[in-house]
Amino acid sequence: MKVRSSDSAGRPVLAAVIFLAVSIMSASEASAQTADLVFVNGKVFTANEGSTIAQAFAVKDGRFVAVGSSDAMRAHAGNSTKVIDLQGRFVTPGLSDGHLHGVGGGPGIDLSAARSLDDLFAVVARAAKNAEPGRVIVSNSDWHEAQLKEQRLPTAKELDQYAPANPVVLVRGGHEYILNSAALAHWGITKTTQTPPGGEIGRDADGELNGELVDNARSLVKLPAAPAPTIDGVLTTQRTLNAYGITSVRIPGNFRLGEFFQTFNLVLEARKQGLLTLRFNVYLTAAGPGGRVRDVQSMRDILARSPLKQDEGDEWVRLGGVKLGVDGGFEGGFMTQPFVGALSRGGTYYGINTVPASSFTAIAKMLSEEGWRVTTHAVGDAALDLVIGGYEAANDRRSIVGQRWSIEHLFVSRPDQLARLKKLDVALSVQNHLYLAAPSLKKYLGPERAARITPVRTYLDHGFLVVGGTDSPVVPVNPFWAIYHFLTRDTITDGVYGESERVASRIDLLRMFTINYAILTGEASIKGSIEPGKLADFAVLSDDLLAVPAQAIPHMKALATYVGGKEVYRDPSYK
Repeated sequence: MKVRSSDSAGRPVLAAVIFLAVSIMSASEASAQTADLVFVNGKVFTANEGSTIAQAFAVKDGRFVAVGSSDAMRAHAGNSTKVIDLQGRFVTPGLSDGHLHGVGGGPGIDLSAARSLDDLFAVVARAAKNAEPGRVIVSNSDWHEAQLKEQRLPTAKELDQYAPANPVVLVRGGHEYILNSAALAHWGITKTTQTPPGGEIGRDADGELNGELVDNARSLVKLPAAPAPTIDGVLTTQRTLNAYGITSVRIPGNFRLGEFFQTFNLVLEARKQGLLTLRFNVYLTAAGPGGRVRDVQSMRDILARSPLKQDEGDEWVRLGGVKLGVDGGFEGGFMTQPFVGALSRGGTYYGINTVPASSFTAIAKMLSEEGWRVTTHAVGDAALDLVIGGYEAANDRRSIVGQRWSIEHLFVSRPDQLARLKKLDVALSVQNHLYLAAPSLKKYLGPERAARITPVRTYLDHGFLVVGGTDSPVVPVNPFWAIYHFLTRDTITDGVYGESERVASRIDLLRMFTINYAILTGEASIKGSIEPGKLADFAVLSDDLLAVPAQAIPHMKALATYVGGKEVYRDPSYK
């Protein structure tokens, strides 16, 4: 039968979903399977090729063994089988985050709850009051100026009022620091300091330093050593993610728990000890203390340090490839058209190119020749031009078609670029930055360009493999926020941006966070959908994601999460 879904406004529409009335397995196969677990009376989104809906499924030895009607699945129940009545609840394959660095902003003063500059200054003032004079105060990165009433960054002079005797470094996202005057003096940064290549030292309208250090300019500051990462940090992270129904994550070159290789080795150790309840696909970092690597030998040195080779690992931890980058973030995406307003500097500021085209191309060619898979951070369309040129050169050396090369973010792109990317069979990894940071992006790029940021509908219409994620902690990890934003193009504080880019199909959106992820990581044969033979990773949700009113989606939650058939999270309210 047909199952009703709903459009981006929450109105019911017909979706091409077929109810599974019988078990997918043949009768002879089914009779041989007595399950450990049988779930009945649910609405089960399978994410199989037809995106079909089932009532029930059976699990044995951590894998799905059958999917179909409740009556068919009860045939798999033996004396020791646990039968669970879903009571109409919606079940999805385990959700994934295709671009995640961690949960929370890490050590340092916490600005995540600040909703105004006064709130932020109060946190800084408390830290300064409790610190010895001269001790460096560092924030974590789990905040953004768009969450503040004023929707702007603090300045060095403003921070001076609350911490005059302590260097202060506010870590904003993954691309910027804001320093007070004591911090600028501590590291000897003046108006005559030479800007490192691929970086930016911020100035106000009078030419005075405003405290901002963007991208590679952050190398001018050596932050106090953070606490070493621990296995407990890994386990805390996975518990947080499991609570959202997330069972798999892709880590593109940076763990926020600590230094990349230390953290990677801790994940492997947790795997060895049988402690993981989250599946990791990790891409090697291509960055160091001075910023992104800019030569082939430095890249080779990073490859040599890796504890795994590409595609080595198992269903818990696997090395996916290498993460490169060529431009900045919100305030430094490399564009073909200048930024607007004061940041445009009279139409001369186009963002930041962190790695020259020649260097990027040389690294991409080497990686292709040696069989490595690449994904690249590219925010602006000028950055995308650079990446496409490098990918095309790499493809000339050794075909990358079918090798699952990809690009991260793609805020701004052009039709001619999409045609070239499609020819290379490049996948696209997208996140909901606009949902949080819309006012800032409008200030940087203007309303017209901001309305076109991360045009997911266009990418899907062009036939790309599109994978959803959050870029947490740059954006909070909640996958339901991301799904809601892509469905509606609504933002937290500034209304709808780019209504024409709404993705009307909730099925398409769910596939972005389930099976599309598994296709990108090369694991679609073992996970990403509820089908016989695949790992029994799934989540029971609080609402029917295909039918609930759109405005309710950001408030949805997981009631229970299972990884390999084992319950790893249960909401206290779920009986």
